[in-house]
Amino acid sequence: MSTETFADYILSEKDWIKKMEIVFYLQKKTGIFFDNSVVFKTMLTKLFIDRARLDVDKNITITASLLWSCKKDLLPKDLSKIKLFAKEGSEYLSKLGFDERFCKICEGVNRYSELESREKESDVLELTDQFGGMLLDRPERIAFKPDEALVLLEYRNLKDKDNRYLDVFKDFVNSMEEIKI
Repeated sequence: MSTETFADYILSEKDWIKKMEIVFYLQKKTGIFFDNSVVFKTMLTKLFIDRARLDVDKNITITASLLWSCKKDLLPKDLSKIKLFAKEGSEYLSKLGFDERFCKICEGVNRYSELESREKESDVLELTDQFGGMLLDRPERIAFKPDEALVLLEYRNLKDKDNRYLDVFKDFVNSMEEIKI
């Protein structure tokens, strides 16, 4: 008789709102990093995948969006710790039963690990994490406007980096900007 892992449990849940509830309770039990910024970036990820009709595994990408930063320190003290949290998160997720590819997706989001090849889901999460983060207020700065964040994303954060979805993401952001609420 095989036992179900946490990975099996959350990946079998297809409703992304219920996935968030699962991660919320995991955070309460274990203290992993999970806050409103994760929720916002996951919503942005879902919108991007749906609107751009990306050829990625949506279930895995949404789940990875909720969990990839699980070992992030709320108040990072030094750069070496910041550079390690994705690797530590990947190792933690492996212990929860996630396979090697899922862990590689999570570890590859912030590019601090020198992985031989990047998964396409890591490219999606890199865009939504960085762009989404710029749209949020931080203690040291106010949020950027979407057009400013897009310029910074392309010409500062991803300068000299290859992200296969950057152009599609720019089109997505520009199309979302045209929607009137």
